[in-house]
Amino acid sequence: MPAMSDQDRPPVAILCGGRGTRLQEHTREIPKPLVEIGGMPILWHVIELYAAQGFTRFLLATGYKGALIEELVARCEWPDGVEVLCVDTGLDTPTGGRLKLLERHIGGVRFCATYADGLADIDLGGLLRFHEEHGVPATMTVVRPELQFGVADLAQDGETVLGFTEKPRSEHWINGGFFCFEPQALTYMPLDSVLEREPLRRLAADGRLRAYKHGGFWECMDTYKDAVLLNDLWAGGAAPWRGGDQVGVAAVASERSCK
Repeated sequence: MPAMSDQDRPPVAILCGGRGTRLQEHTREIPKPLVEIGGMPILWHVIELYAAQGFTRFLLATGYKGALIEELVARCEWPDGVEVLCVDTGLDTPTGGRLKLLERHIGGVRFCATYADGLADIDLGGLLRFHEEHGVPATMTVVRPELQFGVADLAQDGETVLGFTEKPRSEHWINGGFFCFEPQALTYMPLDSVLEREPLRRLAADGRLRAYKHGGFWECMDTYKDAVLLNDLWAGGAAPWRGGDQVGVAAVASERSCK
């Protein structure tokens, strides 16, 4: 299959409306998408992750303290050709409902979706090709996260400790938060739906959901500890989601313009 051109990139919906209750150290004053990594809001990093791979149209489903997100969008000079639109989807609307409320802005075409708090070194073009090849309404990236604690390796007797493994990857695949949807997937998302519950469960039950496995870097900023980790990676010049030269000069200029 020929490589997908930038012109084939669909719009990207980013869920930005939650309260971020597990990050209350930061989110009493600002919404979670504006918590900073390396001096820039994590939302900026998510948009740049997509923009670096040719995506140009972004729909931000805002809610809690959405006016502050609108201020960021207005303040930033995004890379050439990138358009970012904020859509107020309500203070307490669940994630499925927020995507449903973007339907008229999506315009009846294929779209990507993600959260404003997750970063990865994911090949988004590969995700799109996988989705297209399987011909289903929904594709979900799945990842195997590192466990929070190290584990003890036991012998067959279940009592003898053979050694220890420091924070191994989980044996189970979880929702990694990078999606591709066809327009008909929105029929599974009523306004009162939580995307991660009934919509995805119904799609799976109908055999209409596929899993794109990502084995590289992935991190979700759920807690203060996660924010510290991401900041440390950035400060150390080892931020895998940055993509090296792939981000390019446009992202650097965008970073300066948001200050």
